[in-house]
Amino acid sequence: MLIHNWWLVVKHAWSIRLIIVAGVLSGGEVMLPLVQDLLPIPHGVFAGMSGLVACGAFIARIVAQSKVSGGTDEN
Repeated sequence: MLIHNWWLVVKHAWSIRLIIVAGVLSGGEVMLPLVQDLLPIPHGVFAGMSGLVACGAFIARIVAQSKVSGGTDEN
């Protein structure tokens, strides 16, 4: 069952935004072997950044955001 304000959460929650960024970075890690000749980026860079962003998403998930949870934060 979805929460009553699920669309508001999808539109405004920083955790959702950061999860999307982590997904894009994970895709970048998968695509890296295809562009290795054009971009000399070491393996694991995108994966490491994705992990850091995912940690940020975890923190953002537990921080009150006024547009989403009715808290006092202006995010």
